[in-house]
Amino acid sequence: MPGRPSARRRTILRGAALTPVAGLGLAACGPEGGDASAPATPTAPVDLGPESEVPKGGAKLYRDHNVVVSRDASGALKAFSTVCTHAGCPINKLQDTTLICPCHGSRFDATTGKVVQSPATEPLAELPVRAKGGKIVAGPGA
Repeated sequence: MPGRPSARRRTILRGAALTPVAGLGLAACGPEGGDASAPATPTAPVDLGPESEVPKGGAKLYRDHNVVVSRDASGALKAFSTVCTHAGCPINKLQDTTLICPCHGSRFDATTGKVVQSPATEPLAELPVRAKGGKIVAGPGA
């Protein structure tokens, strides 16, 4: 046969099998890679639950509100948006006090909001937070 060789059946099937996987990977890279129904950050005060859920020296991730709350050794609370500053993906994993973005692997310190591993270069946005009646309230007006 003159000209270029024809593609083998195995090559075509392999390409067809990988196409949907590649599309899912690309979709996860954009800001809609996570739960698109959750707002980027609270737009009003939100009740996150019992204050006792955040231990001294620890942190708790509130996925439904894209918020992480930490408590230092003295008992003071801090809250940060958990929308990654690299590509806008909602962060869905907290390991000790390190937040891990599922899209590109950026890591943030949940107690300071600072980047501890790139590709993100900007810290997480700090949110107002307070304890009220034994509950944690975060967001504007908290």
